[in-house]
Parts: sequence; C-alpha cells; structure tokens
Amino acid sequence: MKIWGAVALTILCWAFTFGLAWGNFWAKIGFSVVLICGYSFYWQKPKITFSIRSAVIGLISAAVLYGIFYLGFVLSPYIVPHATTQVGGIYGMGTDTNKTLIFFLLLLITGPGEEIFWRGFLQENLMGKYGNIAGFILTTFIYGSIHIFSLNFMLTMAAYVAGAFWGALYLWKRDLTMVIVSHSVWSAVIFAVFPVH
Repeated sequence: MKIWGAVALTILCWAFTFGLAWGNFWAKIGFSVVLICGYSFYWQKPKITFSIRSAVIGLISAAVLYGIFYLGFVLSPYIVPHATTQVGGIYGMGTDTNKTLIFFLLLLITGPGEEIFWRGFLQENLMGKYGNIAGFILTTFIYGSIHIFSLNFMLTMAAYVAGAFWGALYLWKRDLTMVIVSHSVWSAVIFAVFPVH
C-alpha cells in the first residue's frame, strides 16, 4: 500500500509540476519534492549516516554524470531531431527565477528530498519486495516515466539516465549520503552554474 501510494503521489505531483502551465516551475517542483519527501518520512526514517568518503564519492559521481550529460548534449543533435531546441526548453522553465535561488533550492531541498524519497524510500522498499535488481529497474522506470508530463523527449530521457545512474550508485553501496551529494551538486551545477546548452 505505502509503495503504490507513493507512486500515485509522484504521478500527481509531477503532473502538477510539469503538466500545468500556470505558476512558477521552481516553486512547484520544490513543493512537490517536499510533499513526496514528507510522505516517505511518514512511513520510515531515512538511513543517513554522513562520512567524508561518501561525500567525496558523491562529488566525483556528480562530476562523472555532468560529463555524461555534456557528451550527450554534444551527440544528441546527430541522434534526435530538434534535440537542441528541446534542451533549450528544459532550461526555459522558470526563467523568471533568480539563479542563486535555483542553486540553493536544488542543492538544499530538491536534491536531498528527491533522493530521500526515490532511493532511500521507494527503491529501498521495491528492492526489499522484489529483489535488488528488479527494485532498481522498477524505480528507474517510474522515475523516468513520470517526466513524460513535461512533453519533452530529451528531459524524459535525461531523467531515465540520471535515475539509472543514482539508482545504480545506491544499489552499489546502499549509501543515501552518497546519492544525495551526487544529485544535489549535479543538479545545482547543471541548472544554475554551468548549463549544458
């Protein structure tokens, strides 16, 4: 019940965030992440134990993922028609919001909140119910698929890639700190500091 309730909640939240044109995108995504994170806290306390090693691996993995996305951006026009326009559409969301606010929102709220929910709660529970590999695949599929509300192929594919990356990182060490650092730093940098477009 708690697992499929979580999935239903994310569908509603992402439909609200990406599917409705009105309102500030960054405010909507922040609200949605706080909501799903609160849902996961209601059911279980996240297992977060900070260590320097986890933080360093998280930082390195964020840099690796940034490199993957940069390479993807360079190659995508040769594979996907109008890829550059679609990537521009991703960065066009919430353009009226200050970059510093976006940076701290991603670093301190949406990055940690998403990982507490997606990996610490959903993937952990799905791995417990269906086995490690099946739980990882299911979580990655759900994470990528809910981005379809954006109607942006490149954004949806990016979500599948990033979701698989963080899911595999969590599967490898079951270390929530590692994926929180990776997601938070990567998203803050790629959206607010060094965009790849």
